[in-house]
Amino acid sequence: MKLLAPLLLVTALTGCAAINPGAPAVKEIQGAQLGLRDTPIAWPVDQWWQRYQDPQLDRLIEQALRNNPSMAAAQARLGMANAAVSGARAVQLPQLNAGYQMTRERFSENYIYPPPFAGSMQTDNSLQLNLGLDLDLWGKNRAHYTAAVSRAAAAQADTQLARNALISAVTQSYFNLQNSLAQHQVIERIVKQLEDVAKITHQRVTAGLDTQVEVNQADSALSAARVQLSQVGTNADLLRHQLSALTGEGPEQGRAITRATLAAVPEGVPSQLPMNLLGRRPDIVAAKLQVKASSSEISAAKAEFYPDINLSAFAGFMSLGLDNLLKGGSKVYGAGPAITLPIFHGGALNAQLNSKRSERDLAIAQYNQTVLTAVREVADASTAIRALQGQIVDQRASYKAISSAYDIAVQRYRSGLGNYVQVLLAQNEVQKQAILDTDLRARAYNLDAQLATALGGGYDSAATPAAGVPATPGAASGTRKSN
Repeated sequence: MKLLAPLLLVTALTGCAAINPGAPAVKEIQGAQLGLRDTPIAWPVDQWWQRYQDPQLDRLIEQALRNNPSMAAAQARLGMANAAVSGARAVQLPQLNAGYQMTRERFSENYIYPPPFAGSMQTDNSLQLNLGLDLDLWGKNRAHYTAAVSRAAAAQADTQLARNALISAVTQSYFNLQNSLAQHQVIERIVKQLEDVAKITHQRVTAGLDTQVEVNQADSALSAARVQLSQVGTNADLLRHQLSALTGEGPEQGRAITRATLAAVPEGVPSQLPMNLLGRRPDIVAAKLQVKASSSEISAAKAEFYPDINLSAFAGFMSLGLDNLLKGGSKVYGAGPAITLPIFHGGALNAQLNSKRSERDLAIAQYNQTVLTAVREVADASTAIRALQGQIVDQRASYKAISSAYDIAVQRYRSGLGNYVQVLLAQNEVQKQAILDTDLRARAYNLDAQLATALGGGYDSAATPAAGVPATPGAASGTRKSN
């Protein structure tokens, strides 16, 4: 055996299947290519929504994080990934099994069994301990383990991604509801104004100053405003239902949400896109870890081309007849290597390797797309916030001016100096500007929430280790050129 072992090893090293070199890997996109800079910015904190100083919103987000099924699903995926890590680690350890077998059989009279066993019924017993160890000389198991650890870390980042998406959905739905409630209040005020104008019109008709035409116009404008009031109320109810679903509650729970007085929207957007965005976005971090996992799987696929050497040992008892099983003469034991040498598999190993390479290229392409999307989202939110700041100033000036013009038109109409057409035109513009005013304010909050989410929602990969993931050992893989 001492002379045979080196010979087997030399044969194993020279007889393995040939590895296809494959095409060059897809290149990862670099942050500098997209204009990212090492720029310090005020990153959003983990509970960034609390800066709006709205206890009602805080309560809704807390309920959503506790009750929404998406968070439970993300945690379940993380549990599966951590279980895969445990399984990949277990393969690297020695395996010890105990087994007992009993077979009651009749031995053939025309076979190898001599009398008195030939033609008799006997009980064949075996009680053994079996020990096995995969030497993993080329790092296949270690590469699988590294891949599992990377995927578990990616699942942890995906959990944060699900959290960010849920918080963003609750926050923006809440602001949209607040906008609907504000519009409802505005249109209620407009309906009251139109009712007053309609009374004035009826009085002018009685005084002979107007005709039925003006009355019909006033009644039509009032009815249209009431329809719009009903539509806004319905939209508010639908948004309440949406928030109830996001928080894991029934539709009736949304009725408790009332109009809130929100704090001023925080000002300031990044002047430049920061390089640290690549580590602050959980989707980018998860995509990067999937690339790492795919690269480890390539190392494992390459190791399949090399000999697989397992050590095994056993010890126990074997006997015919249960009463002889534990006697000293029934002892059996042994040990030895098991060598599997891949020589010709019809291209199956190269097909498997090429598949893993394609999976890596796909992971890199998905990573590149994730980075591009992240950079665009931050740029879009920043640009929209800057533009909105000027729009709000101009719109408020417009609303103030048209409100003053409407008051003057009503006063002139009441005193008989104006006509209803002037009132109607001014009123239509007031209604349009009032709704635009609430829309722009709600958009300011929504854009601020979008920017906080685009900047990672308080996530920091450097400070957020994957829960339950053990340290990653270095994965070794064979680099020898095969013949």
